[in-house]
Amino acid sequence: MKGHVTAMSGAARGNVAFYTDVLGQRLVKKTVNFDDPGTYHLYYGDTLGTPGTILTYFPWENAAAGRAGLGEVGETHLGIPEGAFGWWRERLAAHDVAGLEETMSFGAPILRFRDPDGMRFALVETETITDEPWTTSDIPVEVAIRTIVGVRLTLGATEATATILTDVFGYETAGVEGDVTRLVSGASHVDLEQARGGPARLGRGSVHHVAFRAADDTDQARMASVLRERHGIATTEQRDRQYFRSVYFREPGGVLFEIATDAPGFDVDEPRASLGEALKLPPTLERHRVEITRVLPELA
Repeated sequence: MKGHVTAMSGAARGNVAFYTDVLGQRLVKKTVNFDDPGTYHLYYGDTLGTPGTILTYFPWENAAAGRAGLGEVGETHLGIPEGAFGWWRERLAAHDVAGLEETMSFGAPILRFRDPDGMRFALVETETITDEPWTTSDIPVEVAIRTIVGVRLTLGATEATATILTDVFGYETAGVEGDVTRLVSGASHVDLEQARGGPARLGRGSVHHVAFRAADDTDQARMASVLRERHGIATTEQRDRQYFRSVYFREPGGVLFEIATDAPGFDVDEPRASLGEALKLPPTLERHRVEITRVLPELA
């Protein structure tokens, strides 16, 4: 995936346990929601926190469950090495992971499942390999999750969204399967599912937004200019997220999109060897560290 996926979860401790212990991801950054500092913002990814591998979560323990519907990221696709499908099927079953379903999508097998909060995923075998996949004592490099290979958007209409993806982000239409149109860029894809029903409701287990990568501020400004001048869509002002700089907009189908720079990266405030170990706060919140730490729950 050319970017990252940010979602809402329930209890922070359960979120960490699932993504680090079951899926074997590295907790690469432990910080807070800059708009709600009493809540964590947790980032998971490969060894280096490489853009394109990152899942992030806002854990609100008492959040109501989200409701599936139109205008949301309906499924997030994680890439695993070729030949690892059966290994993951057995592992997820052994951990009683919910919603396990083997099916086919665009000619390839996928393994669908849900995390403890109901967020929908699929594992997809891919040739895309990160330089530094994270491994654990029971998840070897031969099967370790490599990347976010794509997402499926659930929309009432898909044409205008497809136009944004092709014109702004460089995707190309690769095929149609039933009500789903697949767009690809390199090894990543975005599936646009045209569906009926009511709007999605954001909550526990919902994706908050999906981010697309910009190489730098100039690249981000170029994309924002195309959105404004060709499509009449204005982005927010640029926001400093400490590890990248972001602008946001609603695409025509209602999904919140982010354009995030690659720089400065997750090692800007701690060494790569110890990513995710300490609570990191932006300078504007550092003076409130004692109060913030007091209200944040334990993660282990």
